[in-house]
Amino acid sequence: MGARLEIANLTAAYGEFRALSSLSLTVEAGETLALVGANGAGKSTLMRVLTGLMGGWSGAVTVGDAALVPGNPRAASAQGIALVPEGRLLFDSLTVEENLLIGQSGRAGAWDIPAILRLFPVLAEKRKARPSTLSGGQQQMVAIGRALASNPSILLCDEISLGLSPLVVDEVYAALARVRSEGVTLVIVDQDISRVAARADRVACLFKGRITHVGPAAGVTPAKLHDAYFGAAA
Repeated sequence: MGARLEIANLTAAYGEFRALSSLSLTVEAGETLALVGANGAGKSTLMRVLTGLMGGWSGAVTVGDAALVPGNPRAASAQGIALVPEGRLLFDSLTVEENLLIGQSGRAGAWDIPAILRLFPVLAEKRKARPSTLSGGQQQMVAIGRALASNPSILLCDEISLGLSPLVVDEVYAALARVRSEGVTLVIVDQDISRVAARADRVACLFKGRITHVGPAAGVTPAKLHDAYFGAAA
């Protein structure tokens, strides 16, 4: 089942540069949230905080009833957070199946390797191949499958459609809809606002580390988000 994610007054910096500033946001259990914003808005930094890849932040992050441990990826995974990273970051020294296996964390759940291969049947045919021999869309399926192998309650997807054809993006979003149907909470970063908003419950917009808009996804267009996206609404 999905978990509720609550972020309160989160501030994170790289040296003197403040990437997130007093950010507060709640994602309900089982919800799909579209997280949008221009390059440098702080989206990837937020993902790094949530996955334990960044320490030294202040504020509070709660997953379900438990506080997130700063800078501890193992703890974040144990609490049910998994990331599909921008650029996929697959291990080409391993086969497709081995890339999926390394995602396993010991958490119980529906997403074992057979279930992942049913979600992405093409990977069953490619399970002994190296990721570099796959298409970009197939590589993204491996990255999603690897994250699912940990049986997350919250799945973070960073730039989910980057470099993919529209047809493949539709296939990826169809798979994410099936993941959501299993109760997993989804936070999806995508530069294609109209596409991600059409599949989300709500949209949150980041600008220079601050939330400038949160609201229902229904009817959201790039034009309607213009001021929030470029900071005029801040």
